[in-house]
Amino acid sequence: MKFNPLICGLILVATATASCKQAKSSIEKGDALASHIDSTTNAGDDFFQFANGKWFKENPIPASEQSNGIFQLVQDTINEQVRKICESSVATKNEPKGSNKQKIGDFFYSGMDSLSLNKKGINDLKNDLDKIDKIKDLNGIITEASYIHTVSSAPLFNMYVTQDDKNSSKYQVYITQGGLSMPDRNYYLDMDASTKSIREKFVTYVGNMFGIMGYEKTKAKQAADRLMEMETALAKTSRKREDTRDPLTNYHKMAFGKLETLTSNLDWKSFMNGVGLAKVDSVVVGQPEFLTALNGYLKKYTIEDWKNYLKFHLVNGLASYLDDKTYMEDFNFYSSTLRGIKEPKPRWKRVVENTDGYLGELIGQVYVNEYLPKGTKEKLEEIGNAIKSVFAQRIKALDWMSATTKEKALKKLNAVIMKVGYPDKWKDLSSMQIDRTSYVKNVMSANKWAFSYMINKYGKSVDRTEWDMQPQTYNAYYNPSNNEIVIPGCNIIVPGYERKMADDAILYAIIGATFGHEITHGFDDQGCKYNEFGNLSDWWTSEDKAQFEKKTKMIVKQFNDYVAVDSLHINGELTQGENIADLGGVIMGFEAFKKTKQYTDNEMIAGLNPSQRFFLGYALTWMLNMRPEAMANQIKSNEHAPAKWRVLGPLSNMPEFYQTFGVKQGDKMWRPDSLIVKIW
Repeated sequence: MKFNPLICGLILVATATASCKQAKSSIEKGDALASHIDSTTNAGDDFFQFANGKWFKENPIPASEQSNGIFQLVQDTINEQVRKICESSVATKNEPKGSNKQKIGDFFYSGMDSLSLNKKGINDLKNDLDKIDKIKDLNGIITEASYIHTVSSAPLFNMYVTQDDKNSSKYQVYITQGGLSMPDRNYYLDMDASTKSIREKFVTYVGNMFGIMGYEKTKAKQAADRLMEMETALAKTSRKREDTRDPLTNYHKMAFGKLETLTSNLDWKSFMNGVGLAKVDSVVVGQPEFLTALNGYLKKYTIEDWKNYLKFHLVNGLASYLDDKTYMEDFNFYSSTLRGIKEPKPRWKRVVENTDGYLGELIGQVYVNEYLPKGTKEKLEEIGNAIKSVFAQRIKALDWMSATTKEKALKKLNAVIMKVGYPDKWKDLSSMQIDRTSYVKNVMSANKWAFSYMINKYGKSVDRTEWDMQPQTYNAYYNPSNNEIVIPGCNIIVPGYERKMADDAILYAIIGATFGHEITHGFDDQGCKYNEFGNLSDWWTSEDKAQFEKKTKMIVKQFNDYVAVDSLHINGELTQGENIADLGGVIMGFEAFKKTKQYTDNEMIAGLNPSQRFFLGYALTWMLNMRPEAMANQIKSNEHAPAKWRVLGPLSNMPEFYQTFGVKQGDKMWRPDSLIVKIW
């Protein structure tokens, strides 16, 4: 019999919460949803805790992690698989120089060779540090900064080559604010006690790093204090992170000559030659006022100050790949102080993740053949197409968008490219030099290859088939310049279903909502400014834009009102794009799921009906228990709200969720109809 959602909704108001609380007695052993339910929590007060609380109680955060949950579970599965690839590559004899296995094996071996690492200390960077010591003038500072950009970190500013926001068929040089060692300008400027403490610990960390470089204690302290002063000046002239989200107000294209005039103290020819860009005719500057201020700072601070600044940025960017003493200094600040992590991960896990990070293109080729479940690509395509169909229907039914804008929105939606599973062709890493002699040199070589790969795009035709993630990367993205969604194959993995496909309620809740999330990015407060070709274009009518902004202000306020850690509120302005996408994602995931056989047959699994399984599955998507320090760091420096509110926020705007779990006035998640955000 066909399942009637209206009848179901009326019945579930009375029975949903009770049936979930009684689920334990009737669940199938090991069910990934029913076994996690915390029956002591009211679903309408805190559905995140209701759906995941039992798992949290049974699985405390390991001392080596900033959080625990689905991301760790999936990553642990991937790490074990990648570890086998690495160890088998190390053990393979007589692999040809330059082969995939030789590179993977030697990179992994060099990272695991702790005896050699500790014996060397930072000696592998000695020649680079000596070169900085020999700098005599500002031109030398700029030339050395260009080198550090290619092998370690990004001092002074960020520079990259990517598609031109206003002409997506061409690659363009972009220059944006940067040069900071802490995650965000907030860490330099906020005056709360916690941030002040972090600043003090940062200065101590910088001083300790100068000590490792051989500075005596007084000189190290002076250099650290001066670096903090310099970076604070850079922070003061940096835009707030939420103000960098608008692609129009952060797009300032200018001729190369004008850039040179704007910043006469910065030798751009030397910098561009240093990174491998000999002929640049124009650049896009994100924040011109930052470069103007930097131009002044280059003369305000001494050459000695800038030499110390470059030394720190070189070593700081590579500290994780050096001896244990240097690694622990880095860990104690960036992991312990900023994110509350108690102890480092085991060396094998760190080296596996780094090998995968730097040589993921090579590992991915093995991973696809040996570890992805059969039918992965086909299932992802099925769900993706279902979501696109639902979104088209929802656009047509919108009561706030004009017919003119709807036509353009549908045109953009139809043009969305879906890349799922794994790429059809792989990048050529043959020029990357990897051996067993030095872990940090291998990392520098990999960084140099990646930077060169990016730079070499300049002046060439855009390759729209390229992937920016590997199939073993548990993540996804929307690229507005290509109007594309990319969902790597490992997203099919669901804890508890490693050897088989999960049921559609879970898959549509996790992967369906992911597709919906990424598609919605094409129509959020940023994505709506790009047309179907990936070019910045004002394709909305002014009336539609006003209606859209009125609705987005509601979601900004909703998230501004959430208090996440102590008195720290979520930044609704900064996170609005992700919040819009989360809301669109779960709505479209549920609509697409309602068309599946599992839903129409009202199939019960583990004592849960299809709607219950879907919403519990969505909560499983964000089953993440975070340390308060890590959550505070995320709120200050990240465009994504913490996991808990990525569940509570969207579901609080879904009447179908209210019906399924009997949410009523008086429950903490209940919102009156006047406050329910309805966008897509």
